Parts: sequence; C-alpha cells; structure tokens
Amino acid sequence: MGTDSNSSVQPFGIKDKLGYMFGDFGNDFTFILSSSFMLKFYTDVMGISSGVVGTLMMAARFIDAFTDVTMGQIVDRSKPTKDGKFRPWIKRMCGPVAIASFLIYQSAFANMAYGFKVFWMVVTYILWGSIFYTSINIPYGSMASAISPDPKDRAQLSTWRSIGGTLAGLVIGVGTPLFAYETVNGNTVLSGPRMTVIAGIFGVLAIICYLFCFKLVRERVEVPANNQKLDIARLFKSLVTNRSLLGIIAAAIALLLAMLTMQGMAGFVFPNFYGSAEAQSLSSLTGTIVMLAICAPLAVKLSTKFGKKELSTVSCLAAAVVYLACLIIHPANPYVYVAFYTVAYIGLGFFNMIIWAMITDVIDDSEVKNGIREDGTIYAVYSFARKIGQALSSGLTGALLSMIGYTQATAFDPDVTEGIFKLSCIAPLVGFVLVALCLWFIYPLNKKRVEENVAELARRHKAQG
Repeated sequence: MGTDSNSSVQPFGIKDKLGYMFGDFGNDFTFILSSSFMLKFYTDVMGISSGVVGTLMMAARFIDAFTDVTMGQIVDRSKPTKDGKFRPWIKRMCGPVAIASFLIYQSAFANMAYGFKVFWMVVTYILWGSIFYTSINIPYGSMASAISPDPKDRAQLSTWRSIGGTLAGLVIGVGTPLFAYETVNGNTVLSGPRMTVIAGIFGVLAIICYLFCFKLVRERVEVPANNQKLDIARLFKSLVTNRSLLGIIAAAIALLLAMLTMQGMAGFVFPNFYGSAEAQSLSSLTGTIVMLAICAPLAVKLSTKFGKKELSTVSCLAAAVVYLACLIIHPANPYVYVAFYTVAYIGLGFFNMIIWAMITDVIDDSEVKNGIREDGTIYAVYSFARKIGQALSSGLTGALLSMIGYTQATAFDPDVTEGIFKLSCIAPLVGFVLVALCLWFIYPLNKKRVEENVAELARRHKAQG
C-alpha cells in the first residue's frame, strides 16, 4: 500500500482533487436522481400515493441504521491492500450501485398491479440505498483522512468533492427536466419511458466517474486495521457522548431537509405552479453557477479565516432570510422565483462546500478524546444521518403534498398548486434555521478548537514515530 513513508507515491496534488471530485460525481448521479425525481416518478408515472413513497424512504432508514454502521466496521477492520484500504471498495461496488439505481425507474411496470409496483419500489430502493450505495459511499467518504493528514488538503478535498456533487446536480437538474417532461393536454407531465432511459444513462456515467476516482486518488496515510475486539457498549457510548459528532449529525439532517426539499419541491413548483420546466432547468443551472463561481473559490479562504462553524452558521441564516422574503413577496413570474432560489443556494453552498472537512475535524476530535482512529465508523454514522435527512425531506414532502390533496387527478388544481408554492418556501426556510441553531448551540468545534486538535494529533503522531 502507498503510505506517507512510500516515496514512490506522488505528493498530494491535482490528481487527488480531481479523483475525489469524480467520486462524488458518481455518487450523486444516483443520489440526486433519487432525491429529485423518485417521488415524482412513483406518484405521477407509477400511480403510487406520495404518502406511500415517502413512508418507504423513511422506513428504509431503519435498515440503514444497521447497514451503515456495519459497513463502517468492515472498513475499519479491513487490512490495507496494494491499492489502499478504502479505494478497492469503489471499484468493487460501482457496478451494483448503478444497476440498482436503474432498476428503480422501470416505467414498463406502470400498468402492473398496485401491490407489485409497491413491491418493486421497495426492493429496488433498499438494494440501491441501504446496501450498494452504502458499500461504496462509506469507504469513499472515509478515504479523505488517508489521502492527506494536512487539514488544508482535506478542506480542498471537501471543496472538490462538493464541486463533483454540484456538477452532477447540473447535469441532472438541468438536463433531466428538458428531456423527461412532455406536454399532454396543455399540462407539463413526466414521461415514464424517458425517465427509464435517463436512469440508465446516469448509471453508466456513475460507473465511469467511480473508475476515474479509483484511478486518480492515492492513499498516503497508513490506516491500520482496527483489531480491537468489538465492544458494542463502548462503541455506542463513545458515539452518543461525542458532542461534535452529534452536532454535525443534527446539522446534517437539517441541511438535507433544506437542500433536498428545495430540489424535490422544484419538481412540483415549476411544472405545476408555474407551468415551466424550462425555469426548473434554469434554477439548477444558476444554482450550479453560484456554487462554482462564488462558493467554491471562497469557501476554503473564508473558513480558514473565520472558521468552518462560523461561516456555515451565518450563511445558512442568510438563506433562511431569502426564503422568508420569497414567501412574503410571492412572485408570479417563475424567473423571479429562480432568482430567490439562486441566492438561497449561495447560503447553502458555503456549508455544503466545507461540510466534508468538518467530518474529518470530528474524526480528529474523537481521536484526541479516545485515542482510537475510527474513520469508517464515524463516517458511517454521519452517512446514516445524511440518509435520515434525505428520508425526512422526502417523507415530509410526500406527507405535506398528501395533506394539501396532491394526487395525479388534482396535480393542477389552483388550491393544490398554491399549497405547493408555500411548501417550497416554508420547508427549506425551517431547514436553514435549524442548521444554524444546531451548529451554534450543539456543534463545539469552532476555529480555535480545530486548530488545537490538529496540533495535538501532530504532537502525538510525532511522538509515536
């Protein structure tokens, strides 16, 4: 395995950044597709109640509570190979996760019995999210600590990872509405066969991106297998008493509530309230532009100067104010709504760019306290929290849509579309406020403490030789 003691391994550089970017590009070809279009696909194409779809997305998270932590333990206890400790999993699992995602969107079954469609949805969604996505995402996320021990390098990896997710969001958010929707009887509706083709194409692109990640990234830091006997009680106690982990988990759940509700409701507010799939594509394009042109160049600089916690808290509060203004003004023009959406995305973007570096800060903080390096397990718990956020946003969106009476038959009723607009503002507004509160009052790793932890670990590692 390549380690920091192996002179044959190239120093940390642009290949690692690009490779890590491609990893999240691959992840989000299936993740964003699910969070943005699965609910609409199964309600509008397959004819399944939005409440049933949302319930599945929440219920699957109980399975993830076991599969995520189990995968984290497998990663922590695995021995390094010639390709590293984390990289091999990316190559092993890229095919299964792409195939499972494709199987979710099979419009050929739209005329099958209701029970069969629910069964198909449950099986394919759990295979994708709870098993295969977990088995590639946990090693990928844990790998950042092994690529470089330098906090600045890790912050750059976090930014490049977010760039990868942003680019995937651009392809999915801009491209999918343009090709997936068609006009039927004057209404903008989702085409099932087109969604099936799109899911297949994105699956192939995901595999290509994962292989680029495997090829370009190198692990330089030796992370030995954790050979300690598994003590469930100790592990549980260390996790539930880790304030920094609990704080980032709470903030992550709120972040996903805000971000995925924005993305998920875009599939309803633009075609149903505004009647404009083009505006939905534009919102994804402008969101991507501000992420790449504003957030990516400034995130590392601002977080280095002010602190990751401090920057994220202020930016999320600003995004909440933007959505409050949108709710009050109630724009009739879809492109004015796009403007509000875009400005709010800047607030979201700063936190999203540095959150992965905050996870490595949590891992460092845990090692300072416990003397044990548990990258896989801690990242697995965080990954589970992200899935909880995804499920809550999808489940909440589905429940709220049901509450306002949204069905295939009522999708364009004026009272229902008005409710859709209000939900598209209120849900992310609440999510952004919760992010700021969780970071400020629960998450303890301010700029000073992060710097102290880095110095302490450097001292310990030097003393260990």
